[in-house]
Formats: sequence, C-alpha cells, structure tokens
Amino acid sequence: MSTPKIHQIRIDFQVTEQIRRYVFVYIIEGQYCYLVDTGVFGCENHICDYLKSIGRDVSHIKGILITHAHPDHIGAAAWFKNNTGCTVYASKGERAWIENIDLQFKERPIPNFFNLAGQSTKIDTVLSDGDTITLENDLSITVIGTPGHSSDSISYIINDSMFIGDAVPVAGDIPICVNIDKMYNTLSILASKSEINHFYPAWDTTYSAAQLQEKVKSAKSMLQTLESAVHSLDNGLGLGNLVNLVCERLNMPMLKSNPLFATTVQCMRKKVTARKLQFTGRYTLKNI
Repeated sequence: MSTPKIHQIRIDFQVTEQIRRYVFVYIIEGQYCYLVDTGVFGCENHICDYLKSIGRDVSHIKGILITHAHPDHIGAAAWFKNNTGCTVYASKGERAWIENIDLQFKERPIPNFFNLAGQSTKIDTVLSDGDTITLENDLSITVIGTPGHSSDSISYIINDSMFIGDAVPVAGDIPICVNIDKMYNTLSILASKSEINHFYPAWDTTYSAAQLQEKVKSAKSMLQTLESAVHSLDNGLGLGNLVNLVCERLNMPMLKSNPLFATTVQCMRKKVTARKLQFTGRYTLKNI
C-alpha cells in the first residue's frame, strides 16, 4: 500500500460569544483527496484555500470520512458533497443525526447549533467496525468502532496511522461522553493498537504511539475521578444540582451550565445507579 500524505487543518469557531473552540480536519492526499470530518458550517473556504496551497482543487475531493455526527465534524459536509459529488462515509449509529440535523438538535440541543451544523447530509456508504474500504488503487482504510464520546463513533486506520476523532478526552477540556463503559473500552482498544505509530485526534495535536499511551492513561484517570465524584455525591438529587456539586468538588465552575457536561454526569449516574441496583439485588438474594 502506498503512503499518502496527511494534512492537518485547524478550524476555529465560536460556540457563543464567550466560548471559542477549534477542531482539526484532516486531508488524506493520494491520487485524489479525502477529508476526515469537515469542521463547522462555513469553514469550506478555509479548507479550499488549504487545498490550493498544496496544489489541489476542491474537485480533487472524492470522499468524506465522518468519525461522528457532532456539528463541528459535519458542518461543511453538505457543501463539499453538493459541490464535488464526493462519497460520504459514516457509521449506522451516527447516520440519523447527519441526515437529519433537526433531529440531532431536538435530541442534543447546544448553543448556536444550526450555525455550526449547517445542513443535513445524505450518507452514501454506511460503515461498521471491521469494515475495509478501498478509496482508490493501493489506498484502503480499515474502520474501527470507537464509541463512548458519541453513540457510534468510528475511527479510521490507514497504514500505521489512525484518525480517532474525539475518542480520547483531553485532561483540562470538557469531558463529553454518552456511555462511560464504552468510552473506557474504546480507550483500551486504542492503547492496544501497537501497530499504529501516528494517532490523529480532532481536538488535540497529533500523538506518537508513546504519547497516545500517556493520553489514554490521563483520560482514564480523569474519568475515574469524575465517576467517583458522581458516585459519592449522588443522593437522589436533580441532575442540575448534582452537576453543580460535581463541579464544585472538582473545581470546574465553568461547566455548571454546560449541557454537554450534564450529559456526561447523567451517563455516569446511570452506571452508578445500575451498579447499586446490582449490588442490592445480590445482597437481597444472598439473605433470602
């Protein structure tokens, strides 16, 4: 298999006037070009300018590989599909939110959503864990399921490189997950990829294999600390009150009103509740 060039493009955007964020989009450059995610709505000019800087044109885009359905990953997808006719790839579990952004907003409302997510985009090829897709002669990509941050996130392996989206939460940033057990499993899967030398995340710099191991270790420690706080503070409080207490315990006051952090606390609460019910059931059976 030939070795394509990989380009990283930083996309800066505003969630609100006070909240400034960024995301990394990648170009895989072989005979043609392929985007890994597309950034937010309106960033297509930035990507097109980068294409010109490497001697390429928007018409060279032949595919979009979406890691998951969140607005900062799909925002420019419709523009590229409409202007190039490229093939759009995504997982089954993320498809509904990509093809119907109104549904996504209903189920996951965030500030400035439509200005970030753009338009709904039809998925041409639905992918699952273990699939291999041939983009062009001598250029194939393997799909790895990496859920947790979202319901059905996927990552892409090409040669000794892996594009991992938001699969690894970064210490000091907002921990966003919908299923904590799946996130732990995803982190273990990534750490086991001994054949991968380069990891390309969407919200951090590129990792070497050694750096990935450290990032995974740090992410697990952060999640365990958060889970422990939820476990110790959850006494049947309303979610808002629980979030406030967790933020105070962990000295993260800026996250008190963040709906995405509340979702993370909620998914951890569900795990804690299930664990308590399991323990109570075992105890009751033991004493019958």
